Amino acid sequence: MSRSLRHGRQSLAIPGPSVIPDRVLSAMHRPMPNIYGGELVDTSLSVLGDLPAIARTQGHAFVAISNGHGAWEMALTNTLSRGDAVLVVDTGLFARAWAQMAERLGLEVRWVPTEDGYPVDPAAVEAALSADDAQEIRALLLVHVDTATSVLNDVAAVREALNASRHPALLMVDCVASLCCDRYEMDLWGVDVTIGGSQKGLMVPPGLGLVWANEKALAAHREASLRTPYWDWEPRLKDGPHYVKYCGTPPIQHVFALREALDMLIEEGLENVWWRHQVLADAVRSAVDAWSTPDGLSLAIEVPTARSNAVTTIRTGSVDPDRLREIAEEGAGLVLGIDLNDSPIRSFRIGHMGHLNPAMLLGTLATVESVLIGMGAELGGSGAAAAAASIAPHLQG
Repeated sequence: MSRSLRHGRQSLAIPGPSVIPDRVLSAMHRPMPNIYGGELVDTSLSVLGDLPAIARTQGHAFVAISNGHGAWEMALTNTLSRGDAVLVVDTGLFARAWAQMAERLGLEVRWVPTEDGYPVDPAAVEAALSADDAQEIRALLLVHVDTATSVLNDVAAVREALNASRHPALLMVDCVASLCCDRYEMDLWGVDVTIGGSQKGLMVPPGLGLVWANEKALAAHREASLRTPYWDWEPRLKDGPHYVKYCGTPPIQHVFALREALDMLIEEGLENVWWRHQVLADAVRSAVDAWSTPDGLSLAIEVPTARSNAVTTIRTGSVDPDRLREIAEEGAGLVLGIDLNDSPIRSFRIGHMGHLNPAMLLGTLATVESVLIGMGAELGGSGAAAAAASIAPHLQG
């Protein structure tokens, strides 16, 4: 029988699904209730009432029984018509996947390219919109944080580009990775449709897609011809049997889980949640900077202000990222994120989102460092020590 150090609780450091708090798991552990009235309906109504504050909006929240891809489809089909053009900012795998969905729905996709390792250039967005003399573009699709690249895009600057071009297109923003991790201000930044998912910063198992829509988006909905029976907002907006808000049987366990997760976020305070993620993300970046060598590890995102507080993509140079992840998981019980980039430059990802504290994160970074040392990787210094030093000032009360 072989010996291993992986015994004990597995540590998950992928960028979603994130660690589920015990409080959330306990909230899910219940028998099937009456779905037509009572506690489930009351809890569901309270969830729908509290969700707008999470996206910082006065708009309407919709819950889809799906992952983030389902939320993408809900957003597109409820606001657009076949043949409409959409402008997609290409910042990674998930922006491209959203665009592929749009194409399959019969929409015309136009692109704003970005350079690998960099966020969107708002001037390029303004130029693309200004060139649309006939204003055929009905929506601009932007991923706030692309989980593959870990790039953080400046949503407010993109809205300014829209305004400067005097273009009426809807601004749709995917916040699946960033919600409750990176600061996000739907109304303040002028976003019309926001897309989220339950399994990352919201600390709930995968299964809920979330969409927030403002009045401009709801007005577009009334003219949209892509609407389908399951995703359609219209019945979900009406008074009547509560289950119509889910187009059928509610996602019972997820409703109670989301209620508990929202309670935890409200108790901590959203500003404090953002601050915690900033501190922990800074620690990860400090670790990578300490490890960095010319032919070794480095941060994938070149612009410091474009680095997400939810996930960090780490280029590995001469280090084999697949071997690193294999040793970490098989030898130490640490699961790291795979490389999702269509690039010859190899990488791995560390998720630092949701239910996370310094003990969990420092354990992750120290384990990665142990694996790197065991692999004989050239390191500039101790990333674990640098991360500890980064966090230390924030532990003094």
